[in-house]
Amino acid sequence: MQNWTEVGPVESVPKKGSRVMTTPDGDVAIFRTSSDEVFALFDQCPHKKGPLSQGIVYDKRVACPLHNWVIDLSSGEATGPDEGCTRAFETKVEDGLIYIAL
Repeated sequence: MQNWTEVGPVESVPKKGSRVMTTPDGDVAIFRTSSDEVFALFDQCPHKKGPLSQGIVYDKRVACPLHNWVIDLSSGEATGPDEGCTRAFETKVEDGLIYIAL
């Protein structure tokens, strides 16, 4: 059974943007796409540990602000030709509230 943690209302995360949640294991970036899909990734690019939360969100991807690596929001995988992965967290939205499985 999942251990769900409430993040807050969907509106607390800007469209095509993110918000950072501090956890005992490090910061997690919560992303919201232009179509209101919600994703969560460990807030470190697999390349040089850049803050993904400060990157540009488009489609279901985020571009790292340091070296423009593109990370898939659903899997945490870098898109080719780059290789690497950051941890992705399961999310859900219920009654307008975001929950993350930590």
